[in-house]
Amino acid sequence: MNPIHSELKTGDASWQRVQGNIVRGHGVASGTGVDRRYPAGTLQMQRRIFAERGLDLSPFHDGTLNLDIAPLSFNLAHPTHTFRQVEWTHLHPPEDFSFSRCRLIVKNQSYKGWVYTPHPDTKAAHFQPPSMLEIIAPFIAGMTYGSRVDLMLDPAEINLIDPAAAAIPAP
Repeated sequence: MNPIHSELKTGDASWQRVQGNIVRGHGVASGTGVDRRYPAGTLQMQRRIFAERGLDLSPFHDGTLNLDIAPLSFNLAHPTHTFRQVEWTHLHPPEDFSFSRCRLIVKNQSYKGWVYTPHPDTKAAHFQPPSMLEIIAPFIAGMTYGSRVDLMLDPAEINLIDPAAAAIPAP
C-alpha cells in the first residue's frame, strides 16, 4: 500500500471532517521563510531524530501545509506520537512535538499525513494561531495559498473546538 495515498477505510468512519484554507506560514519548516537560521528547513533538521524515535517522515515533503480552520480551533487529546525534549538545534532549548494522523482530501484524492504540533510551551519562536494546523504531507501539485481542502482527523487524537457551540447554554 502506498504510504502517502490511500482510500478512506471503513475504520475511518468515526473520523471528523473539517474544511480549511491553505495560508502562508512562517516558512521555517521548509527553509523558505525570512528566518535564515534554518536554511534547509526545520523539518529536514528534525527528520532523523523523529525517525530514531519511531516516526519515519521520509515519504513526505520537507515543509508543512498551514491549514486555517477558523473559527474552529483544536487541542491535542491523545496524539499518535509525542516526543519530549527533542534537541534538534543548538540555537534554542529542546522542544516537545506531537504528531496526529490525518488525511487531506484534495480533488477527491486522499493523502495520508500528520498534524505536526510543536508544543507552544517549549517552542522558542514562530507561534501559530489556535486555528492553524500544520500538516506534513506529500507534495501535492496545484496546492496554493487560498486553496480550500478537507482534512480528516481522528477525534481520539485531536479535539476540534467550536466557539459557537461553547456559547450556547446547556438546557
